[in-house]
Amino acid sequence: MPSQVYYMDLRSSLKRTFDQKMDELIEAVGLAECITPGGLTAVKLHFGERGNTAFIRPVHARRFVDAIKAAGGQPFLTDCNTLYVGARSDSATHQVTAIENGFAYSVVRAPIVIADGLKGQEATAVKVGLAETEEALIGSAITEADSLVCLSHFKGHELCGFGGALKNMGMGCGSRQGKLFMHSNITPSIEVKKCVACGSCIERCPVVAIKLTKRADNEPAPEDSQNPKLKALKDPERCIGCGDCILACAYEAIEIQWDAEIPDLMRRMIAYSKGSLMGKEDKCVFFNFITQVSPACDCYPHQDAPLVADVGIVASIDPVAIDQASADLVNQAPGNPHSCLKEAFAPGDDKFRDVYPKIDWEIQLDYAVQIGLGSREYELINI
Repeated sequence: MPSQVYYMDLRSSLKRTFDQKMDELIEAVGLAECITPGGLTAVKLHFGERGNTAFIRPVHARRFVDAIKAAGGQPFLTDCNTLYVGARSDSATHQVTAIENGFAYSVVRAPIVIADGLKGQEATAVKVGLAETEEALIGSAITEADSLVCLSHFKGHELCGFGGALKNMGMGCGSRQGKLFMHSNITPSIEVKKCVACGSCIERCPVVAIKLTKRADNEPAPEDSQNPKLKALKDPERCIGCGDCILACAYEAIEIQWDAEIPDLMRRMIAYSKGSLMGKEDKCVFFNFITQVSPACDCYPHQDAPLVADVGIVASIDPVAIDQASADLVNQAPGNPHSCLKEAFAPGDDKFRDVYPKIDWEIQLDYAVQIGLGSREYELINI
């Protein structure tokens, strides 16, 4: 039986405002039935990297916060810290970035709780029992929440073809160690040419897998090295792949090995989507904002011109169906001639394969169906 996906366009008038239509969408999908009265509700979203403006507008997020409160829930805004070093790699800078991007309590009326803690170490191992991994390391605040409302900016993505609800729940809810697992087959490497032998990574390593050792005579040291004769060396047998050393190094001498094959990355991501939703099977609802459909992730400090004109907002309790419907709606729209599209300008052309011809975005949807997260068959219901 097809899953129901509710759709609202962006038309409005004095008699029927945008906020009123959003309220109708929220009511139609049954958000109130997903909320545990008196319980904590995680509102999972992406606060946007500093310099990016394509993310969901905070005033729209407030509409969902108000609906959760009306249903008796206690909402909080949440995301996990990034794997890479940047404006969202620890919860202090992450919250500052979120507030500067407009997600202040005075605007959204809900507090910000970074799900995996101050330095990305507060994760809960959720047993998923899949071939990709036996367990998923999910930000603890998300696993401890009673209900979950997922707000996703639907856009293109350089590794998955597109990013929607499944990516928001999979990649977005994974801890730093989980993100490293999704992106890489091996643990981080140390670029000895950049290492200043400061010892910060050694202090941060929870398993003492890094030590300072003597440089070879032919190994040059950076000019600002604290000890030119020494370098950091990692023991790959002891390293557990937690990724903490990446954040500890102020000299960018510890590098992520972005070597996971695309199909493997997508299946690992979907395994984490399952982990983030476990225990909340009847307590989750998803909304995709198909607006400013930029070709790449909101993790960049910029965004390119949108691939199509703004389409609208869709809602469902099925994360697979909502992503399939979102992809179909984008592909059915005329392409923006002022975007990075090369050929897929006609309605029905695959916009995502035009931008990323080597990426089969259907892999994430097929695997999500295979492990029971939802259906690609859907009924689109206009609001």
